[in-house]
Amino acid sequence: MTTETLTVERSGKVHIPENDAARRDAMLPSDCPQNHAANLLPLPDGSLLCTWFAGTQEGIADISIYLSRLEKGAQVWSQPVKLSEDASRSEQNPVLFLAPDNVLWLMYTAQKSGNQDTAIVRFRQSQDLGKSWGEIGTLLGQPGTFIRQPVTVLANGDWLLPVFYCRTQPGEKWVGNNDDSAVKISSDKGKTWRDVAVPESTGCVHMNITPLHDGSLLALYRSRWADFIYQSRSVDGGNTWTAPQPTGLPNNNSSIQVTTLTNGHLALVFNKMSAADASERRASLYDEIEDEEDDARSEAPVETGGRSAFWGAPRAPMTLAISEDDGRTWPYQRNLETGDGYCMTNNSQQKLNREFSYPSIKQGLNGELHIAFTCYRQAIKYVCVDESWVKG
Repeated sequence: MTTETLTVERSGKVHIPENDAARRDAMLPSDCPQNHAANLLPLPDGSLLCTWFAGTQEGIADISIYLSRLEKGAQVWSQPVKLSEDASRSEQNPVLFLAPDNVLWLMYTAQKSGNQDTAIVRFRQSQDLGKSWGEIGTLLGQPGTFIRQPVTVLANGDWLLPVFYCRTQPGEKWVGNNDDSAVKISSDKGKTWRDVAVPESTGCVHMNITPLHDGSLLALYRSRWADFIYQSRSVDGGNTWTAPQPTGLPNNNSSIQVTTLTNGHLALVFNKMSAADASERRASLYDEIEDEEDDARSEAPVETGGRSAFWGAPRAPMTLAISEDDGRTWPYQRNLETGDGYCMTNNSQQKLNREFSYPSIKQGLNGELHIAFTCYRQAIKYVCVDESWVKG
């Protein structure tokens, strides 16, 4: 395995990359060493928002939420604005949601050090599409609650927010062995939420709900076991779900994102990689950082007889796929980026990480596909293509 270090520029300028005139690329601006976990949101005025977390390193308390904007017709992403600051918690996994009443929500997690079982979900609201923001509040206060994927609004007005619960055994530090998924449903515009558990979902996280044209719902999941992307379905507005089952697509215990296009096709961005292709393995996601809480819990998983989360599978290539049959098959696939995907370290200050990860994908007003993802944990990369680019 190569030990070379790589540095990426972060000018925010949108440009046509060499040898591919059908793409538009940019590296979003940032002054922080580490930038990770982007989520995109196109706005009705034609502009585009991107939020992510940045700071020294994931799990460190200087990690905060940032927001950048690409105005309609602009060729440069704006300098990011810092939207959170808690000196005692690492704030991660931001999600943007434009409610039907035009209130823009920012939701994100806040955890103590590398202990995801301490995470709660916070929020802010904007009345002017992200130009100014209200006070920070707690949306979901149960410790161990995590989010990553967007809210889905149903025809009956219900809001569906997928969550996963970071669970631990007594005496054990969180390593991801017992995480499972649920859906928070609100029928009163986010004032209250009820919990719908996804059956048999241990190990299936980052639940990503997308509506299908027949009115049913498809959910795709990241796998803690780093084997496959999993799927489940609901035909009753998210009130019940089938147990997640593996698809034919690989997963490396890293995030994915899917969206339904206006023509009914599904567009998915994911790492076409699994543990089967890994030559190394990490103990956990946070095995490099000291526990700021001086937590005395054991780093070693408590033996429960269950499966163990697999960390360290390469996070590359970054692949865009299209399904024309509601996610049953994905015949069209094309790599956005390739590389060795080295992620045995999260270190961005020494520029050792080489992962492409945590994609976000949304369709724009003119049908274009807006995509953002982590590049070497140093920058958020933005790519814009059409569906025809994948099939070409």
